Amino acid sequence: MRKLTRTHLVEDGLSCFADDAVLVVSELVTNAVQHSRGREVTLTLSLRNGCLRINVHDGVPSQRPTPWTPCDEDEHGRGLLLVQAIASARRGSWGVSDDGASTWCELALAVSR
Repeated sequence: MRKLTRTHLVEDGLSCFADDAVLVVSELVTNAVQHSRGREVTLTLSLRNGCLRINVHDGVPSQRPTPWTPCDEDEHGRGLLLVQAIASARRGSWGVSDDGASTWCELALAVSR
């Protein structure tokens, strides 16, 4: 999914967003695969209202995930912190559907001054 994301963004003339988008996709898809235990995971990329929207759906309703601060020794737990930081740096946002089955991130395509 990382490769497909990069390819689509480059083809659409948005290569300057590819690194951030690929990292977000990697983190959200990894969470979805782990959470759904490998069932069907859907990635949707869309452009609307000046934003790139990344949506990952695993179809498994759950509690809303929240970022937490892992200890230095922890091997997991940094993904949503990365998504949150990238969204903030790109003047975007991220969130979870009401039922917890989808996680999304929006990255602004133009930086306001």
